[in-house]
Amino acid sequence: MTTAPVGARAARHHGSHRDLLRTAAGPATPTARVDAIIVPTARHPAAMTHAVALGAELGCVVVALCSRYSSADAVARRARGGGAEVVAVDVDRLPGDLLPPFATTTALAGTVFERRVDTSLKRNLGLLLAGVVGWERVAFLDDDIAVPDPLDLNRAAGLLATHDAAALAVEGFPDNSVVCHAYRAVGGPQETFIGGGALVVGRSLFESFFPNVYNEDWFFLLGDRGLGSSAVVGRALQQPYDPFANDVRARSEELGDCLGEGLFAVLDEGGSPADADEVFFDRFIADRRALIDDIAERVRALPRTAENERVWRALKAAGGRNRLITGRLCADYLAAWRHDRVVWRAHLDDLHGRLRPKRRARSAWPGLGLDKALAELGLASRARHVAG
Repeated sequence: MTTAPVGARAARHHGSHRDLLRTAAGPATPTARVDAIIVPTARHPAAMTHAVALGAELGCVVVALCSRYSSADAVARRARGGGAEVVAVDVDRLPGDLLPPFATTTALAGTVFERRVDTSLKRNLGLLLAGVVGWERVAFLDDDIAVPDPLDLNRAAGLLATHDAAALAVEGFPDNSVVCHAYRAVGGPQETFIGGGALVVGRSLFESFFPNVYNEDWFFLLGDRGLGSSAVVGRALQQPYDPFANDVRARSEELGDCLGEGLFAVLDEGGSPADADEVFFDRFIADRRALIDDIAERVRALPRTAENERVWRALKAAGGRNRLITGRLCADYLAAWRHDRVVWRAHLDDLHGRLRPKRRARSAWPGLGLDKALAELGLASRARHVAG
């Protein structure tokens, strides 16, 4: 499916943000130990097989944060004999004060923009656990991503001496939003960016958080002044999925995609998050709507195959949701995100203040160790621990 270039307004879409990455590292990168691989998992427990094998190869803990089709009991049963130390935690019915109330979540609750997935909750729980245990470097890995060379995770960890984050280049099936997949399908120059699917971070980024919105990993990598120093090394492989399987995906992504693509377009042009105000977003949303409408029109002009019909319906769903988004909504969301960054750091300070020895700074605190951390956080009854 290839057609002519998009129109002038729609062409303002940035198909790549690769210039924002400070470093593209090669295979000679120094290595460092990854303390844990954190996997937010909602698929069948068999989806954890690859992560467990990585943990065994690297000698690090594997943390499975489970919901939906996965469970701590089932993951623990599969992990026995796999050679890795595995901790599996059911994330339903967590202690009420374990994570703070986020303004970015409550602002969207009960609206059509509410995001009913738990990926950000799991990743925030992983950050919190890492800090309390005392881990220095952790890898986030999605349960549908494979790492052909396990040492690429250690190479990524080695880059944290000079970078805030290091990601593996995700190859295989491109992991984009529905709209960006459709843009590529009609011939648009669309690339992917780094994200939480294969990302190694150190303690400095434990103080960032994942908001519950599509592109939450882009927000995690952002600071008040822009994107932190991020590197790319090695490769990971994304399993195929169908971005056009239903209309729900397109609708649920649209607000986060407007926010993320808008912010990163500002950064591409040398600006900062502060430049993404209500006026900017009013223009950006209108241009994005033109992009969606342009792609939809050209898909509609193609032969009426089942595939083209599915792409068209997904684009119409995205366009309908886009028409409910305003510049004020986006500006208010970014204000809530800045507020939540402060709330998250204060929450960590309060938590560590209750747990660490007196007069010891959080930055110098060695941590509690895994089993004690699970107990202190009220997770012991929800967790299963398998020795390596």
